[in-house]
Amino acid sequence: MTVTATPSSTADSRAAVVSARARGMCDPVLRASVDTLPDPLRRMAGYQFGWCDRAGAPTRTQSGKMMRPALVFGTATACGGSAAAAVHAAAAMELMHNFSLLHDDVMDGDRARRGRATVWCVWGTANAILLGDALQALASRVLAAGRPARRAGEAVGRLEAAVVEMCRGQCEDCAFETRHRVGVQEYLRMAMGKTGALMGCACALGAQSAGADAATIAAMDEFGRQLGLAFQSADDVIGIWGDPQVTGKPAGNDLARRKRSLPVVAALQSPTAAASELAALYRSETPMTPTDVARATALVEAAGGRERAEQYADDQVHAAIDALPDHTIAADLRALAQAVAHRNR
Repeated sequence: MTVTATPSSTADSRAAVVSARARGMCDPVLRASVDTLPDPLRRMAGYQFGWCDRAGAPTRTQSGKMMRPALVFGTATACGGSAAAAVHAAAAMELMHNFSLLHDDVMDGDRARRGRATVWCVWGTANAILLGDALQALASRVLAAGRPARRAGEAVGRLEAAVVEMCRGQCEDCAFETRHRVGVQEYLRMAMGKTGALMGCACALGAQSAGADAATIAAMDEFGRQLGLAFQSADDVIGIWGDPQVTGKPAGNDLARRKRSLPVVAALQSPTAAASELAALYRSETPMTPTDVARATALVEAAGGRERAEQYADDQVHAAIDALPDHTIAADLRALAQAVAHRNR
């Protein structure tokens, strides 16, 4: 069904409340799970989640946007269930998300996240990979907790399938960096795996926690997948034009690595002089200087890449909301969906 968009300021405000509520419910489960890890993994995990500094001293740093747990809770309550019944699924999704971030930072060579050094920069590549592996294992354990054996097996199987799909998308994303031509449809297939699969899983698990029927669970999975495409589109825009003071990481890293993000892919397909100049910059094997990055930023915008990516994010939010069954249209889900397209970090 088609739903009128919530004004972005209202959506952002409601989404912030929903995310804060998700953080409050998830945090005890996350901390209890991380406490089962041996040192130094426990301390590294605390650092990753923003609970402590590298020496283990408590900090007030927040542990990310909590989008996936918020989606679990939102879909659970929209399907008539309780947030309490979905808390283990929500915590599992946040653990799995951080597993992906740890490995992603290593693969991309990103040195900053949430305003401080990434785990691999502090403890080394091997330890960051091992911590990611540990969080992945914890996610399955937490998800299975408190569920009957059959339902636990179904939930863990769904999560594992989503992770395999996410890895497929990540492989394609890495492969794009060595190619001169990438089509928009190729990009979208990659993004559906890299980002859409895990968001779809979060929404499906929320519905499953509420005891929803198979058709509703499938619809929620589709909602999350479409929202994941919107999220990735917005993320690609932020990766080029985001404010480092807000995002906690430097802008332009994707361009410096000649990453084929959606704004770049869209820009390169435009029949413009800016697209031709951008293509030449991307074909060059000379490392990009800050001047080159600034020029590439201007060229992507001039060739229409930013506009197309932002429009696509908007379109996918509407597609996500249209995927929801009528009886599950809830204000929290609409707000989260709108906040994805208009986020700045």
